[in-house]
Amino acid sequence: MAPPNEPHLVTSLTKPTSLDNVFELSDSKLSVRGVSLLTQVPHNVSFTPFSSKFHSSDAPPSILHRVLAASHRAGFLGFSHAEPSDRLMNSLGSFSDRNFLSIFRFKTWWSTQWVGTSGSHLQMETQWVLLHVPEISSYVVIIPIIEGSFRSALHPGSDGHVMICAESGSTKVKTSNFDAIAYVHLSENPYNLFREAYSALRVHLNTFRLLEEKTLPSIVDKFGWCTWDAFYLSVDPVGVFHGLKDFEEIGGISPRFVIIDDGWQSISLDGDDPNEDAKNLVLGGQQMTARLRRLEEGDKFKSYKGGLILGPNAPSFDPNKPKALISKGIELEHLEKDRDRAIESRSSDLVEIEERIKKVKKEIDDLFGGGDQKIMNSECGEKAEECGLKAFTRDLRTKFKGLDDIYVWHALCGAWGGVRPGTTHLKSKIIPCKLSPGLDGTMQDLAVVKIVEGSIGLVHPDQANELYQSMHSYLAKSGVTGVKIDVIHCLEYVSDEYGGRVELAKSYYDGLTNSIVKNFNGSGMIASMEQCNDFFFLGTKQVSMARVGDDFWFQDPNGDPMGVFWLQGLHMIHCSYNSLWMGQMIQPDWDMFQSDHVCAKFHAGSRAICGSHVYVSDSVGSHDFDLIKNLVFPDGTVPRCIHFPLPTRDCLFKNPLFDQKTPLKIWNLNKYGGVIGAFNCQGAGWDPKEHKFKGFPECYKAVEGSVHVSEVEWDQKDETVHMANAEEYAVYLNQAKKLHLMTPKSEAIKFTMQPSTFELFSFVPVTKLSDRNNIKFAAIGITSMFNNVGTIQELEYVENGAKIKVKGGGNFLAYTNESPKKFELNGVDVPFEWLPDGKLTVNLPWIEEDGGVSDLAILF
Repeated sequence: MAPPNEPHLVTSLTKPTSLDNVFELSDSKLSVRGVSLLTQVPHNVSFTPFSSKFHSSDAPPSILHRVLAASHRAGFLGFSHAEPSDRLMNSLGSFSDRNFLSIFRFKTWWSTQWVGTSGSHLQMETQWVLLHVPEISSYVVIIPIIEGSFRSALHPGSDGHVMICAESGSTKVKTSNFDAIAYVHLSENPYNLFREAYSALRVHLNTFRLLEEKTLPSIVDKFGWCTWDAFYLSVDPVGVFHGLKDFEEIGGISPRFVIIDDGWQSISLDGDDPNEDAKNLVLGGQQMTARLRRLEEGDKFKSYKGGLILGPNAPSFDPNKPKALISKGIELEHLEKDRDRAIESRSSDLVEIEERIKKVKKEIDDLFGGGDQKIMNSECGEKAEECGLKAFTRDLRTKFKGLDDIYVWHALCGAWGGVRPGTTHLKSKIIPCKLSPGLDGTMQDLAVVKIVEGSIGLVHPDQANELYQSMHSYLAKSGVTGVKIDVIHCLEYVSDEYGGRVELAKSYYDGLTNSIVKNFNGSGMIASMEQCNDFFFLGTKQVSMARVGDDFWFQDPNGDPMGVFWLQGLHMIHCSYNSLWMGQMIQPDWDMFQSDHVCAKFHAGSRAICGSHVYVSDSVGSHDFDLIKNLVFPDGTVPRCIHFPLPTRDCLFKNPLFDQKTPLKIWNLNKYGGVIGAFNCQGAGWDPKEHKFKGFPECYKAVEGSVHVSEVEWDQKDETVHMANAEEYAVYLNQAKKLHLMTPKSEAIKFTMQPSTFELFSFVPVTKLSDRNNIKFAAIGITSMFNNVGTIQELEYVENGAKIKVKGGGNFLAYTNESPKKFELNGVDVPFEWLPDGKLTVNLPWIEEDGGVSDLAILF
């Protein structure tokens, strides 16, 4: 991958001359290779071939050549109105009886999958729609994009019409004409389609970069811990220390990164003393109207004295305290909802509810240790390095030698409510929030309600560079190596007086890009709450990792008793389908989970093949280390797939959430084999009438499915293309511990899967070692690891044998149709077991000095 800020020469794209464009707009029809795609296209809609719109780009030659080769299969849709406006809605035409897959925003910051057969089935704020065109064995994607200062999204219309909405986000920014407000692209391969389409948009817009152009964060193949679900806002240095200590000393696993989530900053609420931090906060909703009062850490971390956790008398920690606080916080949140309902209905229960609220607040204060939260150590040295965040990060690294990265959380605007005016050197102004009409079709969200209630203390866009440079330079000097940035899509609420949502976003994302390059090695950032096209088109010039799903919810915050279960499958749907488009620009982050959750193993199965880092948000003292060890090596690294998982073709236009029959299947690639994960996610889904997700208990039942080697998309990585040509494959079922043989002509393997369960199918090409003796061989890997093939580091075939480097300790499995004559482990003959069904096994030790890598020589 290119260095994070390597310049590229502006290169001109020569218009293709030999191939005609596959799209045609005539007689009110948009056709593709003669097949009608959209009918009743209004006369004010235009189509322009891609080659007619492009002039120059700073994209690398490899991307430009790819875009040029496919340019005849691409183009833009535009439309014109008589009167200029800041928000224009227009039909692009209609379709019906054609399967589609789409991604829509169900909250301001989160997107997910939706399927149907008509333009009227689309949801509000659709980010793209993929149409199946079986008549020509192809697929077409329609992507609403950015033109000038306007951003667009698709909406449902009546009678099958697809509506496009273009909006500036400012009543002062108006237009009446668009030449290229939506992009269309055709391909016979749905996965190539997304790569080609977003490559073309990268070239056209020139405002973002593809993942292949960027450097990945160093955490990408490591295991980590996030403090969020463990503490929420009650996080403090002693709790973080004990959390890391448990992993290493009790679990024997070294987290290589930690994310100190929300709760470490210095924030205050309007009306409170601007010189004091807000105290005794527990749950997320409580700080969503708070603002940064200084750009440094809050008192809890600022008062940390260096060396506190290093000695034999390090402070003790009660793991039950944060759990009790969280429980009381949830109780308080429910009581406050009861109070709001009582006020609205003028209920006589209001007085009693108010008394219960006072009682619970007092109990929370008592759990914290009194009305004022006690500062851990009020006597710090005069030198900054002797106390505060810098001293704490230094002590963590001294104590935990394997801890490579320390990230901290912050909101895009500083805190949820921005920056408090008058408390920093920055020009901050309280801006009332205004939601676009398109968000009316999305799900009610506590975060949105609270932010609208409190408004945002917005730093002037002229100082966006200064905002991030001030925060991040301080953090970098304090030993922080990266940031997780949340609440990204709030700028559209406050853009009216700043040139609109596109222009305001450009200022902020440019400032963020510059700071990440300067302070965090160009890659030390995870973007979150960012799943809207504005961000991906404008904010990913430098950002190379971002969340592809809503939060891991350990239970339904609204109290649905089934929510513990149905929310988990929903998470996997978000992540896998969003990766189709987001994965073109960022490394998909599948979010943390809790290893002791009732559905923890279900989550672990998906994280094992997510192709990226794995992290948990366990409470201190609450772990399933045996489960974690199925995902993580003792040194804190993970056997990582070399791609990111995507839905198999037979899932693209299905509903794996509540059609009562479809399992979610996602494929990925390892260096020496492919993998398909099958998950029963049934039991939940989006309700278009209620505009929310909810459980569908009638769907929470067993489903049947099948899996075949042909469903692995081998051609998506150059290094795996050759594996598509094998005559035979060994198929290993990781959970069932079964081994099968399959050819491309074999029938699919059928399965029945219970709710919230999964299976991981590894497909490994069988190699003939010698034509003379017909010995066949396939390396399966360490079977205790969920991504077993990912444990194989190197594989070389030699005369009558194989040499393999395998990372990890445990049972190594290979398939061979004959027993070896000799099995060497690190140069020494060792006993092995071979069974007539072809299973060859040997137990491998974890040797720390060798990085856990064993050298195997298997000779016949």
